[in-house]
Formats: sequence, C-alpha cells, structure tokens
Amino acid sequence: MTAALAIDLGGTKVEAALIGADGTILPDTRGRAPMGETGAANPDAAAASIAAALRTAIDSPHWADVAAAGIGSAGPLNLPLGAISPINLVGLRDFPVVDVVRRVTGLDDVRLRLDGTCIALAELWLGAAQGVRNAMVFVVSTGVGGGIISDGRVIAGATGNAGHLGQVIVDRVEGSAAAATVEELSSGPHTVAWARSQGWTGSDGEELAAAYAAGDPLAVAAVVRSATFVGTGVVNAATLLDLELAVVGGGFSQVAADYVDHIRTAVDERAVNAFARAVRVERAALAGDAPLIGAAALVHRSDLLV
Repeated sequence: MTAALAIDLGGTKVEAALIGADGTILPDTRGRAPMGETGAANPDAAAASIAAALRTAIDSPHWADVAAAGIGSAGPLNLPLGAISPINLVGLRDFPVVDVVRRVTGLDDVRLRLDGTCIALAELWLGAAQGVRNAMVFVVSTGVGGGIISDGRVIAGATGNAGHLGQVIVDRVEGSAAAATVEELSSGPHTVAWARSQGWTGSDGEELAAAYAAGDPLAVAAVVRSATFVGTGVVNAATLLDLELAVVGGGFSQVAADYVDHIRTAVDERAVNAFARAVRVERAALAGDAPLIGAAALVHRSDLLV
C-alpha cells in the first residue's frame, strides 16, 4: 500500500485527499465539500457531502494503491460505534461516519479519531513536535481543540475524546458552564463577538487582525484576552500531564504575530508549579495540511498512536 485516503471532517467543510507513505499529499487528489448551514445539516446531506469530497480521490489513478482510510473528525466521538456528534453540527448525533465512508469507498479498513488527535499525530510525525515525548498540539480557530502526546505517542482516551482543550473551564462559572470554557472565551468568532460587545465596530477576524496591527485598544484587548484564556488552558494541561511542549495552530492563532507570546505570558503568570511554567509554546509547522496528514497517519504511522 503506497497511499492512504485521508478525510478531515469539521464544522464547516469536509476535505479529503490521498497521501503517500512519506506524508505528502498526492497531486490532483484533494477535494472538499461544505458542511453545516450550506451543506450537511442532517445525516443524508452529510453523507452526500462526504461522497462529494471523496470523488476527486476516488477518481484518481492513485486510487488503486489505497487499502485503508483515516478520518479525523470534530467531536465528540463514539469510537466503538464509529460515530460522531460534532458540537458545531447539531443535526448530526451518533452519525455513523465510518459506515458512510465504507459504503462510498468500498474500503473495509476505515479508522476514526478526533481531529485534534490527528493534528497531534501530524505534528509528531512531521512537524513541530518531532522527537518530543510529552506535548499538547491544539488549534485556535472557529473552535478550540487538540491532541495529547504522552511518552512519545498520541493518546485517544477511553472514548476517543482526549484533547478537548476547548471544553476545559478557565473562568468563573456564572450560569452555563460552557460560557467559561477555553473555546467560548478564546475562539475566533467568540473573540470577535466580545470585541463588538465592548464597542469595536469591525466584523470578522481579518478586520480584528488589522485593527490589532494598527494598535486599536479594543482589538488589542480582545486578542490578549483570547490568548490569556488559551494560556490558562495550557497551564491546566501542563500541570496535569507534565508537558514539555505546547504547539498552537489554527487560523485565529494568526490574528497577531505575537499571539504565541501572549500565551507564553499567561503561562508564566498563571502556572503554580515550576514544571508547568517550563512548558515551551511554539507555533505549528504544518498549517492547514495537518488535519489531512494526521488522518493519513492513522494508516501510515499507527505506531505513534496508543
């Protein structure tokens, strides 16, 4: 087998490609289709979106070399059922994604893990976490999620959901506990919404980045607030797991050139123990390709996964 089918299923789109044993995306095999409001709002539409995203890979001359598929999906997951219930796709609950991919592709060997798990696999295999024994790799984007590397391998947890950094509580709970989580306080859309609630007149993350670069006080406050709560989540993970490294990626982490520095400051200020304060914070190396490379690693580098 020289190629694996890799699938990345998120809250806004599903993407697929064929990836070689060295982690390279094979040319002319990448396809995508919308999810969410403009795509898969229900199980039938989700299955159709997945089939559409896979079409380019299936039609490729390389398809004859594929014997297995890896899926990285937004969670939570139910690994025993091969099913997903993504937080941001409320119309999908216990959606049997593994069976859907088997039906569309004819492949029997279809492996499922959390998208954060796959991103951690990618960075451990070919990215910023190469050679590191204990780390967390996470993204700050529409949501916040990640994966955990322990003793040189990525752990999935009892149900496949290890690494849900976005649902860690990092603020005082007043009403809904979800409102006190890393994701609700730090993700791109929530940060933009907070800035607007304070009087900022922009509309999206790109405008927030421009305003931050220009020194707009409200934009600066919003970005620092986001990074500070992310840093608090990192401190919690580092304290529990004795991490060497925290790797941050995702589109919203690019909102400011010094976003990682603000995370680092929060770690320094909020860590109780010196070993947690010692965790290094670095940017991800694989950018937008990490979810697909990590999904392929479920096939090519299963030795890196517990």
